[in-house]
Amino acid sequence: MSVSNTNTATRRSAIGDGFLRLMSDPMGAIGVVLVTLLILSAVFAGVLSPFDPAQINVPIKLQPPSWEHWLGTDQLGRDVLSRALYGGRIALSVALISTALSVGIGVILGMVAGFGPKWLDNLIVLAFDTVRAYPVIILALAVGPIFGAGLKTVIGILVVTSIPYYGRIVRTSVISASKADYVEALRAMGMSRVRIVARHILPNIIGPILILASMDIPVYIAAEAGLSFLGVGVKPPDSSWGLILDDGYKFIRQTYWLVIAGSVPLITATLGFTFLGEALRDTFDPKLRKGV
Repeated sequence: MSVSNTNTATRRSAIGDGFLRLMSDPMGAIGVVLVTLLILSAVFAGVLSPFDPAQINVPIKLQPPSWEHWLGTDQLGRDVLSRALYGGRIALSVALISTALSVGIGVILGMVAGFGPKWLDNLIVLAFDTVRAYPVIILALAVGPIFGAGLKTVIGILVVTSIPYYGRIVRTSVISASKADYVEALRAMGMSRVRIVARHILPNIIGPILILASMDIPVYIAAEAGLSFLGVGVKPPDSSWGLILDDGYKFIRQTYWLVIAGSVPLITATLGFTFLGEALRDTFDPKLRKGV
């Protein structure tokens, strides 16, 4: 067997062992189940939804749960179950896109700051500190009226406010790794900084970064719901758990099902990704693994 085949088999065995450890952790198993259900419900929302989520039927407005409408109807007669399913699709899309962009841009800026010239490092750190000085909600309320409510605005706000978090982590890791003896040896051998970072430093830090990103997905989901609740997120007739909650609180005296339909999926998604992220960290990060 060739060396490459041996390495591939070893990686597959490590991944398989890691998955078994993940599923043996009760918290990890619960997280996998909840996240899987969320993903399936979002992907197949069009199949699972009994009605068009934007279909208005005023004569049946604010009807309680029934066999026809399992989660009742809202103030416009729209099926709440259908809107909750499509709201999960939007929440998951916003979370995954925001995470991917934040991690990608943050890793690049963090590597540039950590391994670049001092003046560039100071400039990037100043930009990080400036952005992090503004809370997400305050920034959203400030720029929302300028750019208008919508998914692009939500994703933009979440990405801009999250980049400094990942950038600072990567910068610290790169600075620490750049002082290692093997990096000094590679420099003495004439290897370029870009090649050192790409081949020897980045592979060692990308794993923990991805685990941290998985733990931040519920933060993005909750932020999207909160911004939609405040009116700077998803716009009707699109559905969002935050919009369902907003409708529920507006008609809290007449209904109870709207608040439940908006809050239960939000809580379930948050718990699922939190459990999964914690279990992934304990399983794949040797420094934090339980029992060590």
